[in-house]
Amino acid sequence: MARNRKKRAAPRKSPVMLELLELDTGSAVALVGHPIHVMMVHFPVAFVIATLGIDVVYWWSGDDFWLRAGVWSAGVTFWTGIAASLAGTGELLLVRGIRAREASWSHAIAAMTLVAMSGANWGLRLDYPQSVLPHGLALSALAAAMAGFAGWHGGKLVFDHGIGILVSAKK
Repeated sequence: MARNRKKRAAPRKSPVMLELLELDTGSAVALVGHPIHVMMVHFPVAFVIATLGIDVVYWWSGDDFWLRAGVWSAGVTFWTGIAASLAGTGELLLVRGIRAREASWSHAIAAMTLVAMSGANWGLRLDYPQSVLPHGLALSALAAAMAGFAGWHGGKLVFDHGIGILVSAKK
């Protein structure tokens, strides 16, 4: 059966997409050639998960040791989140190729929300340690979910767009 088939032309990229692809996406906030935000972001994510684990163990055991461990873990989560956010905000503001992508803004908003949740979680533990169950546990679970969302957008930036993995060539 011979059918009359037309050859399909390759899809043309829009001028806007071509311009976006030409923008520099290298890191502007780096130390000895290593992007700082990419190096720092692992710490708050790890401590968010650790805080959730500590809360679950406290719920299971009732041992006050886990209350104290949770205060420290939540505090480290908050302060390492602040540090990673400062580096990430620097990247967002200094590199036009990063600002031009929607995933950058989604990642930034999710990360800021995560830092705010971490601060609330730490503050709850400092002021009302008896409220860890259920409020601290709920905040830890929400923070872990938000870390997943922020991390997914951050991963999309790194793996799909190659953002922030190299130092800017324009320096």
